[in-house]
Amino acid sequence: MTTIFLAGATGLVGGIALTLMLDDDRVTQVVAPTRRPLAPHSKLLNPLVDSGTLPRDAPWWAADGAICALGTTRKKAGSVAAFRAVDHDYVLAIAAALRRGGALRFALTSSMGADSRSPFLYPRTKGEVEAAVRQLGFPSLTILRPGLLGGERAEHRAIERITGSVLRIAGPILPASARISPAVTVAQLLVAAALSGQPGTHVITAADIARAAAL
Repeated sequence: MTTIFLAGATGLVGGIALTLMLDDDRVTQVVAPTRRPLAPHSKLLNPLVDSGTLPRDAPWWAADGAICALGTTRKKAGSVAAFRAVDHDYVLAIAAALRRGGALRFALTSSMGADSRSPFLYPRTKGEVEAAVRQLGFPSLTILRPGLLGGERAEHRAIERITGSVLRIAGPILPASARISPAVTVAQLLVAAALSGQPGTHVITAADIARAAAL
């Protein structure tokens, strides 16, 4: 009887992780709160929530493991404050609620270059939320730091599409850390960590992801 919580089920990586877990016999239930309803499934609990009003004491925070695949960009969010609200405040609130609910394993999608001392907004925010989640004391914490994600998004990001095309062509001659991080591989690693992550804190780099994708 294993329940896994999933934040970010409507995103690229989260959507793949959801499909993987619904098809996995080891997972009894997936709890995936979203703003818009997901397709129904016998193993899926899909509370409809507003990011600004997360219920603090909902019973569905009690999960065995959890995946956080939330993330946006400053452009999509509309402002620095809105970006930080999603990528820092919302992520941390979810992690804290899950820890209070007894979750033992937490798998977090961060980003290559995450550094709380960075002068740049995106890597600094990712580094800050990593540090804050570490302080919550999950028995098993896995942090993934992918590079540019490879996969089909619902929304089209022109710069990412162009950069991705270049990286795919140059991939064979690039170091592992500079290659595209396939969204499928990232999702697989997140699910594995949420189900059977080992004690301690583990950081999976873009190079690690590239090597896993090549297996």
